[in-house]
Formats: sequence, C-alpha cells, structure tokens
Amino acid sequence: MSNDQQGLNRRKFLKNTALGIASTASAVGLLTGCDRTQNTSASAHSDTQNIGAQQPKHGGTIKMGVIGGQQAGNLDPHLSPIGGSIIRGFAVYNKLWEWDENMLPRLALAEFAEPNTNASEWTIRLKKGLEFHHGKTVSADDVIFSLQRLTDPKLASPFRNLVQWIDRDQLKKLDPYTVKISFVKDIPGFYALPETWVNFGGIVPTDFDPITNPVGAGPYRVKSFVPGQRSVFTRFENYFKNDRPYADSFEIIDFKDQISRLNALLSGQIDIANSITPEYIQILEKAKNIQTVRSKTNIHYGFDFNTQKAPFDRQEVRQAFRLIANRTALVQQALNGEGRVANDLYSPQDAVYLDLPQRKQNIEEAKKLLAQAGFQNGLTVELVSLAGDPSKAAVVFAEHAKLANVTVNVRQVDSATFNSPQRANWQISTNAGNVGTPYLSTAVVNDAPIAATNKINFKDPEYSKLFLKGLSEPDLGKRREILHQAQKIQHERGGLLIWGFGNVIDAANQNIGGLTVENTQFATWRFEKLWKI
Repeated sequence: MSNDQQGLNRRKFLKNTALGIASTASAVGLLTGCDRTQNTSASAHSDTQNIGAQQPKHGGTIKMGVIGGQQAGNLDPHLSPIGGSIIRGFAVYNKLWEWDENMLPRLALAEFAEPNTNASEWTIRLKKGLEFHHGKTVSADDVIFSLQRLTDPKLASPFRNLVQWIDRDQLKKLDPYTVKISFVKDIPGFYALPETWVNFGGIVPTDFDPITNPVGAGPYRVKSFVPGQRSVFTRFENYFKNDRPYADSFEIIDFKDQISRLNALLSGQIDIANSITPEYIQILEKAKNIQTVRSKTNIHYGFDFNTQKAPFDRQEVRQAFRLIANRTALVQQALNGEGRVANDLYSPQDAVYLDLPQRKQNIEEAKKLLAQAGFQNGLTVELVSLAGDPSKAAVVFAEHAKLANVTVNVRQVDSATFNSPQRANWQISTNAGNVGTPYLSTAVVNDAPIAATNKINFKDPEYSKLFLKGLSEPDLGKRREILHQAQKIQHERGGLLIWGFGNVIDAANQNIGGLTVENTQFATWRFEKLWKI
C-alpha cells in the first residue's frame, strides 16, 4: 500500500468514525464542547481507576490486537526482535528479572541476584518450587542452558549484543538453584546485567524447542500459533505469582495496520489494543465502551550524530544542532503533544540521571558555533529516517534548521536498510528502537564505548573511561558521581540530540480490569494481572 493510499484510508477512517460517534449515542459518549484535556481526564482516568478498583475476576478469554502480521513470526524468546513476536513472549516466558512500573528491573524468577565488589561476577539464585508449563522444575541447569542459547553465535540472536560480554564458557552451577556468571576480560565489570538481560532473557528448559516444545514459565501456555494471524494461550495453573493469571485463555491477534485494529476494538472483536497512534486517540476517548491509559514513558526521541563523519566530527556542529531544535514544537508536531521535552540525556527514571538546566532553541548561538566550525555560510546534511515513522520528526526538524541556514535533506529507508551496516556511513539519523531502559543499558545500545550499534561512534577517551568505571561500580553513590561526570560530557559534546520523551497510549474495552497507568510501554503486556469483567 502506498503512502498516499494509507493517508486516504486514514482520513476515511477518521471521517467515518467521527460520523459514527455523532450518530450513535448508545455506543459513544457525546462530549461536544469538551476540549481534549478535559476529555482525557473524564474518560481515560476516572473510568480506568473505577475498573482498577474492582476485585479481580477469574475466567473468560481476553483478546489483544497487535500490529504485526508478518508471516515469519515465531515463539522463540531469543529470536523475536519486533512487534507481535516480542509481545507473545511476555505471555509464555518469564525471566530472572522483570520491568517494574517505573522501568527499573526487579526480581522475578530469581530470589537473589547480586554482583561482587567490581561487578565482574554475578551470583543468581532461583526461587524454589518454580515450574515450566510441562511440569519440569526450573533449575540452575535451565538458566545456564538459556544463557548459552541466547549467546550462541550460531543462533545469531538479535539480543546477543546486549549480553555479549558474558563468558559463556565460564558459567558455573553452584547448587541446583544457584548460578555464577563471569564476564570476558574486555570489560572491568558489568553492573548492567539486569537491565540488558531482562527484556529478552526468557528462561527455557533444557529440552526446549521453539517449534515442537515452546514451553516457558510464563502466565500462559501455548495452545496454538499461526504466524501473522493468531496465537492462543491457556492459563498456566502453577504460575509462580499467586492466584494469577486471571483469564482462562488469552489470544493475540495480528493486524497489518492501525485502522483495521481500531475498527476491531470499537466493534468488540478484540478487547485490547496497545500503543495507539496519537492521531486516533480522540476517537477512542469519545467511545463509551473504551478506556484509554496514557503512560508517560522514558522512551526517547531524537537524532544520532555520527561523530566520526563530517560535519558531525566537529563538536561545534553537534552543539549547534542541539540549539537549532525547537523541542516544544517537536513534541507538539511530531508527537501530537503526547510527550514531554527532553534535554539531550536519556533515562530520567534512573537514580544516576543528571538533571541540568533545560537546553532551549538559540538560533543565533547555533550560527556562531557553525561559523566557528567553518560553516559561516551554512551547510547541507542528509538525515536518514525510518520509512513510515509516524512522528515525522525529521521533517519537522528540517524546518527548524532553515532558520540557521542549514539544509536538511530527509531520506527515508525501510527497516532492513535502517538496521543494516549502511548506518555506519550516515551523517545523522533518527534514533529508533529504544524502550526507555535505565542509563547503563541505554548507553550500551546507543553511545557507550561498547555500544551494540555503530551509528554514533562516540570515541571520547574521557567519557569512555568514566563509563567503563561506572559500569563496574555496584555502589550507587559512587556510580552516580562517576556517571554524572560522564553525562556532562554527553550533554556538552556527545553524539545525541534527544528532544523528547513520548507517551504510550493503550486502549481496551471497559470490561477489562487490571489495566493501569505506568511509566513504561508494558501496561497491556502484563497479561497475568489483566482480567475480564
């Protein structure tokens, strides 16, 4: 489908749905005269709080619609890089840690996990009495098997880069429930282990097979799976969280676009739709049978400067671009107002976050910095963006850049190209793929000296030394002091322009309980706590 066709379909949906809202009082609340903020307060928050206050109820089937539809989807927790595949993993598999409601790791299958004094080793002990779906006890052997599988170069897991510093040949079983993990000598220590392993570290049994034996220790068992269409799961009675999950069965249905999924939600064919595009929120907030949940996340939006590529090898140019950005306008225009302004640093939920005075647009100072770098007559750059990016942030920023006599040519590429080795040659590109994790793990993905991607290539010796020192420091006070110094460098001369943090808006039928506001994107992914009234 072309972009023009998508635009026509979107406009047709909005027009037809608006007409339906105006004519069907039984299905939709008539909120004429209410502004958007008032509407949000009335329909999203009060209704959600009322449902959340009710007692959980067992039974029934919950149906969730996700955007995916790729025929190559799978049930492998270590090979599910995008969309519906990752979401399905949250139903079937559990990890040693899980994200809490503020996007910080907390213990899940593990009852104890601590590093030694320099984080060069971790000791992890499982809770006793844990079971997999087929009845096998979860043991240290399964933890070692899962970690060796995740880090196996032959498997080529897209998540291996996040834990590649684990010495997979030195994993030690201390007793039936306890494992000791060591790291390769390339790094002094790895305090970031919980942050990097939690999302994609599903623990599976030693007899696991993603096709013939897709079992985990999650809230639901696999009943059936048709890639790109539908996944059906049934309640796991021996789930480790007492009395959960609540539903008898859970279905995840794949949709190829937002419009078909929203039609299914409004008509009652599905119960939940996650991560709604902002342009459709007003439609949903006016529907009496729908609750919306707006989670203020720490998912950051911005642009990556390739610091090894002209002109962004010059600190003055990077700083000038940060001053070109009108952050408030970017949040309003690129995110439809669904977010908040950022200050070129990520992970504000982390205790080590450095809170500095807010950077604002300053075109005259940006011009001075560009002149100092030899671009007194302006310059032209190419900004690479992911095709189909609903935010259109690159286009918005290009307009800001004109004020400083900078021409930004936006080039859109498909997902395969955007994540390919070609990115090492780009001057500047949109930042994509982060989920708002804590500081160390976000750095590992983006701009740390051991970064898993090669878009920014920030090779600042002072920053590298501080980061590695912080990575191996378990003491929070000492780590905060070290990483505050590191963040000052990132803010002054780093390779990121982070202009905003985005909200994630989920929608569900009013008969779904347990759905509450978080500071994560996972409000609808916590399947074990959702129930049907």
